[in-house]
Amino acid sequence: MDNDKLLVSPHKNRWLLAAVFVVIGLLAVTVLWSAYAGITHQQVIPGSIAKAFGGGKTQKVAVIYVEGQMVADKSEDAAKGSAFSSDIVKCMRAATDDPEVKAIVLRVNSPGGTPVAAEEIISQINRTKAVKPVVISMGDMATSAAYYISSQANRIVANPDTFTGSIGVIWTFKNKSKAYDELGVTVYVAKSGNFKDMGSEWRGLTENEKSYVNAIINESYDRFVTNVAKGRNMSVDKVKEIADGRIFTGTTAKGMGLVDDIGGLYDAVSIARNMSNTKGKVTIVYMNEPTVK
Repeated sequence: MDNDKLLVSPHKNRWLLAAVFVVIGLLAVTVLWSAYAGITHQQVIPGSIAKAFGGGKTQKVAVIYVEGQMVADKSEDAAKGSAFSSDIVKCMRAATDDPEVKAIVLRVNSPGGTPVAAEEIISQINRTKAVKPVVISMGDMATSAAYYISSQANRIVANPDTFTGSIGVIWTFKNKSKAYDELGVTVYVAKSGNFKDMGSEWRGLTENEKSYVNAIINESYDRFVTNVAKGRNMSVDKVKEIADGRIFTGTTAKGMGLVDDIGGLYDAVSIARNMSNTKGKVTIVYMNEPTVK
């Protein structure tokens, strides 16, 4: 992603923690079966959403994947495996408008992304919440902007070892002026204003530009913290205590009030079904496919 784009997440590399858990005992098996009883699966073919949801009296929980770095729209410079907010919002609107879908689960596995992408998804989450429950299921990582969108849902379910949090904003600039000097490259800039070439790699930022950039960062940060506090029913001061960019495990995040439950995708589906007061059989409908494979 280009350095001249404001990103919410500095965590592009995913560090995975692997663990093997063996569940022994008939009681544990019985509890799991009870939670997932009556749940079946259906894959929605991309481009056939309306047809797949038409007619019938099937009760459904829609699963929508948010995988990879979140960006607003598809473009040539978008990283491979990016999560496009335009696609995610489209899936959410289709599921929201379908009366057979009783709840929506967003399966989030993302290091973050741009503020615009996050705001677009959050806007749709808020519209959907007025109609039906929205539950977050966190995968390996749901940090920064990915936590931002998660905080606006009705409920958050995380794995014990999920990486989440990283509440903060970052904007990086490269200064390659020394390399330009060594190569004997001279750049002439004709501009209409002092800030027009701000962030150009052939020079560093001026003090005025640094102040301007910090003002933008602080504005985005304050909005981030305020919305997290509102979404999680926490005070702004409480959020600021942990909004210093730190990453937390799912277990630690639960103790801080950043997530609600510890579990996996099917736990989130079960919670979503219960929140919608749905009785009887439920079909899990996968609205899209993971972009990170």
